Amino acid sequence: MDLQNQAALVTGASRGLGAALARRLAERGARVVLVARHAEPLEAVARSIREAGGRAHALVADVADKHAVYPLAGAAAELVGPIDVLIHNASELGPVPLRLLLDTDCEDLERVLAVNLVGPFRLTKALAGSMALRGRGTIVHVSSDASVNAYPTWGAYSASKAALDQLGRVLAAELAPHGVRVLSVDPGDMNTAMHAAAVPDADPASLADPDDVATRIVRMLESEHAASGSRVEAQTWERAP
Repeated sequence: MDLQNQAALVTGASRGLGAALARRLAERGARVVLVARHAEPLEAVARSIREAGGRAHALVADVADKHAVYPLAGAAAELVGPIDVLIHNASELGPVPLRLLLDTDCEDLERVLAVNLVGPFRLTKALAGSMALRGRGTIVHVSSDASVNAYPTWGAYSASKAALDQLGRVLAAELAPHGVRVLSVDPGDMNTAMHAAAVPDADPASLADPDDVATRIVRMLESEHAASGSRVEAQTWERAP
């Protein structure tokens, strides 16, 4: 996939992996829409991309808000045209310190599912039809090893990411006849604010740099070897030079 002049939308793009992905996509020539809930850090990332010569726009929205998703999809298309690459990166851990499932409030579980599962589903519904009609497009679900492993206190997040993986597999099967690729990508443990909130005593030196992970994911998007419906671990993908 040649990313030059492609229209891309990245959620959770104000920091961490989302910001790094937006930068890497812009460096490869994509026209990028960055989405997050907080305007100031989001616009700062978009501005830094523009100052480096890239094309980037910031749209403030909460993907968990069902009333925000279709206006977001329309505004993004007005800015960069029909979306070719959709990256669902926005994630919610739930209350920290993380707690056992039986100590998790139902409302907190609902919020995690709204951000990590239902929000991506709604945004895909809003944008994937255009991809299918044009016969091309890529949808990326940012997953986690918690989707395939049972870690105590990670229950709400784990359940949401496991469901997101399966959502991706079904979408891949349904959209295959229309030329739309769907991938689930496990980025691994990264040196991000989210990881620090979840595991505050982790050694940052032992964690992956989000910029390196973003480079690998973008290389993955460009590769023909990342088959639709697959779940890929970014840190075992070929090392980007």
